[in-house]
Amino acid sequence: MTTFKCHKGIGSKVEGEALVAEDNFSARYDLDRLKGVFSRPQHKLHGQSYKDKILVFNTAKGGVASAWMLHEMKSRGIAPKAILFNTANTILAQGAALADMTMCDRFEDGDVTRLIKTGDRLEVDPENGVVRVI
Repeated sequence: MTTFKCHKGIGSKVEGEALVAEDNFSARYDLDRLKGVFSRPQHKLHGQSYKDKILVFNTAKGGVASAWMLHEMKSRGIAPKAILFNTANTILAQGAALADMTMCDRFEDGDVTRLIKTGDRLEVDPENGVVRVI
């Protein structure tokens, strides 16, 4: 088991499969929020489902619409379980809190998009600022 320490996060403790890209993340421009897939052709995860995954990205992008879009995805039952970032912004943190979605950032061990691989099984414990590859 490998453990990574991060900044204390938002949301509850979750387990799930990682889906990783070095890209940035926009809930508004990267996703089809009805089908539950990455829809922007230029995104490295284009065509892949994000439902019930633990998404791992470099940083968040987008404006205030991101907050209600995360909430919309959660209310439709097609949301990721958690989102991990090297660096999040206040808009995504606000959106994760509104959607009751787990989110962590600022990893002490380095670039989270290189530490975690797609398909890794993760346990995210935001209250203690810990992510484990299990």
